[in-house]
Amino acid sequence: MKKLLLLSTFLATQIFAASSVVMYKSPSCGCCDSWAQHLKDNGFSDIKTVKTNEMLEVKNKFKVPLELSSCHTAVIDDYIFEGHVPAVDVKEFLELKPTNAIGLTVAGMPLGSPGMEQGGIVEDYDVLMLKKDGTSEIFSSYMDGKRFK
Repeated sequence: MKKLLLLSTFLATQIFAASSVVMYKSPSCGCCDSWAQHLKDNGFSDIKTVKTNEMLEVKNKFKVPLELSSCHTAVIDDYIFEGHVPAVDVKEFLELKPTNAIGLTVAGMPLGSPGMEQGGIVEDYDVLMLKKDGTSEIFSSYMDGKRFK
């Protein structure tokens, strides 16, 4: 049983290590770099950063609704990850590969989300799944720093 668990953990890590991440961000945004480090710390090894002053155009290109946008936009395996989406949610989403979705978003910049750590201050927030039809639904929620599915 332990061997099976170790093998499945190893294979999952290899899947995410092989997924390349392209993150679009403003040249002056530091929290975006912290989020990229969070992904690296959680098994995503190939992260390319594209610095641009045209973030509105990036969000329009990838069909991110402005009311659900954040400071950076990442593309992994043709899916969009907007803002400070925790790596656990990115991994789960990539495992599921929902055919009716374009990606996940954490709207705004909630304190305590990955890359937005501020001296122990933690805000509640939702990770939303962006659907192809333009709607969204809750993928997971974070309350007092704990994940709820």
